[in-house]
Amino acid sequence: MVPLTVWLCSDTTDSLPPRTRHHGAAGCAHDADPAVVTPKQICLAHRQTVGHQLARHLIGTCTREGELVAEGFTTSEATLTAAAGLNRRGIALVPYFPLAQHIGTRLRATLTQEQLARVQMRPTRPDQMARGLADHLGEVALLIAAPPAYETGGRTPRRGGDHGCPACRADLWMLSSEQLGLFLAAAWKVLRPGGVLAIITTARYQAGRLIDPAPRIIRQAQGLGFRYAQHIIALRVPIDGDALVVQAGPADLAELRDTRSGALSPPVSVHADVCLFTKPRGRTDGGAR
Repeated sequence: MVPLTVWLCSDTTDSLPPRTRHHGAAGCAHDADPAVVTPKQICLAHRQTVGHQLARHLIGTCTREGELVAEGFTTSEATLTAAAGLNRRGIALVPYFPLAQHIGTRLRATLTQEQLARVQMRPTRPDQMARGLADHLGEVALLIAAPPAYETGGRTPRRGGDHGCPACRADLWMLSSEQLGLFLAAAWKVLRPGGVLAIITTARYQAGRLIDPAPRIIRQAQGLGFRYAQHIIALRVPIDGDALVVQAGPADLAELRDTRSGALSPPVSVHADVCLFTKPRGRTDGGAR
């Protein structure tokens, strides 16, 4: 049995200040004119993949100052912001240009010039990570990834239903191939011996059955040579005393059913499962089989 830990990771506020500070383009390969880019809201589903508090927990626990943190399947600025704030270097893989514009705008709004110099984005798909990080092979201390549902046995997103969310549009653009297996193989190449791979998933009901992607990911990672080190439950909602504070949005309220109904209640995302894997020390070979 691996150790089980619970982290409080409720992000209850938006990280973008009311007045944007433009520091220039340092560290961002996908730069755009801040006067042209209008920040759009990331939808709740993508904001919850890797929130700011979860990113800070992971980076603070698994790395030391000055070490390199990377992220695949990036949907927001949370990991880069946390890395810069904790004096780590950060690289996020963002192959979809409009999402990179959005993240770049958010970074310039929240980080100082010195912090911006510590982070960057690269236009690389998750399955091509080893090529995109060829100058950092065997150097990454922590690799964070929250694969989307269609990569872990879930439903393919409907085309055209992005509602203005740049991360949703990135999902639709990335459907050309299954990338999770190739991403895990690339993770072995970029992580240093003793480095940590953090995979974030959420179990969900779909077509009347529960889909939990964690067991499949654990099998894949262990088959490549990773050691399953720890399981973390990241609570996404605040706690008031001994109760979880679950706030329903408009979409949730629209799905409320008669309490006398035998149908399942509308799903509410309360926590995420975080599986931590380590690359064994002394393994500098190709490892991934």
